[in-house]
Amino acid sequence: MSRRQKERLAVDVDVPGDGSPDDALEGGAATEPVLETTRSQRRRADAQNLGDGAPREGVAIFRPVERAVLVALHGAGRTAADVDASLDELELLTDTAGAVSAGRIVQRRDVPDVATFVGRGKVTELQALARDLDADAVIFDDELSPAQQRNLEERLQVKVLDRNIVILDIFAQHAVSREGKAQVELAQLSYLLPRLRGWGAALSRQAGSGSGGGIGARRGPGETQLEVDRRKLNRRITKLRGDLHDFSKTRRLKSKDRERHKVPTVALVGYTNAGKSTLLNRLTGASVLVADQLFATLDTTARRLELPDGRAAVATDTVGFVRKLPTQLVEAFKSTLEETVRADLHLHVVDASHADAEGQVLAVDRVLTEIEADAVPRLLVLNKTDAIDRDDLAGLQARFPQAVGVSAVTGEGIDELVERIARAIPPARRLVEATVPYERADLVALAHREGEVLKEEHDADGTLLVANLDRPTSAALADYLAADPWVDAEGRVEGGVGGG
Repeated sequence: MSRRQKERLAVDVDVPGDGSPDDALEGGAATEPVLETTRSQRRRADAQNLGDGAPREGVAIFRPVERAVLVALHGAGRTAADVDASLDELELLTDTAGAVSAGRIVQRRDVPDVATFVGRGKVTELQALARDLDADAVIFDDELSPAQQRNLEERLQVKVLDRNIVILDIFAQHAVSREGKAQVELAQLSYLLPRLRGWGAALSRQAGSGSGGGIGARRGPGETQLEVDRRKLNRRITKLRGDLHDFSKTRRLKSKDRERHKVPTVALVGYTNAGKSTLLNRLTGASVLVADQLFATLDTTARRLELPDGRAAVATDTVGFVRKLPTQLVEAFKSTLEETVRADLHLHVVDASHADAEGQVLAVDRVLTEIEADAVPRLLVLNKTDAIDRDDLAGLQARFPQAVGVSAVTGEGIDELVERIARAIPPARRLVEATVPYERADLVALAHREGEVLKEEHDADGTLLVANLDRPTSAALADYLAADPWVDAEGRVEGGVGGG
């Protein structure tokens, strides 16, 4: 061992009493030798230290809340019923997140206050109510700006949250797969990044100050802990986006395989807790988690769905939607929502027993437009018909005459729904019969590559093929077909194979 290594090796002795050698001999015990760090190593460790209360990987950022006061604005263009419905939903979200709603406050105001969202008088009233109810948090029904959140926390002296962070917290609790956890963490960090305020005393600490600061550490302001935290979050966000990109590539490969084999996809979309997972289980015999709570299912689940005409489709259960869905979630879950965009048919599942079923339909329509999935054909499904009064159900069906009423729990209406799905998805392939000359062996290879060849025989005229082919492949064989499969019994051409 070199002299320098020996100098770095120090023995830490626990000496009781006044530290005299006699005391050490009587009761002291030497600990295991520890390797003393070098000055550069200490500086690096100081730079990586986040300080108390700062966010770390794998550690919950937001502490649990037990009692909360809910706050909403009654703004221009909103009715009292709209505000109450939104607060009722926020209360459900709060309950799902593990908190208890202790009280509510609503302020009639056309536009939010720039500094505190609600007016000064309402802030004073809110402070008193939170104190009287022994609430440790105040949750606003709309997204707060970082400045509003900071100002409110300083005046109310309790934790101030908004609807977005409550939803993000629920997602964090329910994420199971690696991709789901990465998506939720990305959404959380995207929300947190503009709200970093130094996390208390850590803001004033300089990463390069102190006795181990090194050359030049005392000559300038150094790097604030806030900047260190921000840089760490940015680095983590970049890593998560890269991981999600890899997950997305894997999903696209699977989707391309389904597209190559012309397997139609049916995506179940709808408001959270509308019964999508229960319906998927009923349609496909799957065993997806079912729970009477908001956002119980986050990860996309794909199952085989047998159609009455002998075809098979892929049914996917996607994350549920909600009013005022956080933009961070929409951005983070884009790769998962791609399944919704690429689907051949949407089953828009609605909780028919909900008091505001029509409002939920409109909310889902807005989200589908936001993710550019509104052009996909849609079949409205009124679920939970077993839990609604028949007169109320008749009113909903009159409002949405094309909808199918079902009960995923009892099975009522499921057969009709499957038939409607089969009619809504036109067959991508049709049975064709063709005699292909031997010199056109490339067309035989094309039929094998792009379709499903059921029969192949060779005679003097060429190769006899009986196959299920899509329209473009049939068009390539148009000169050798026994009949055009895209012409119905009455002679009407349904985009004939020679029509391009």
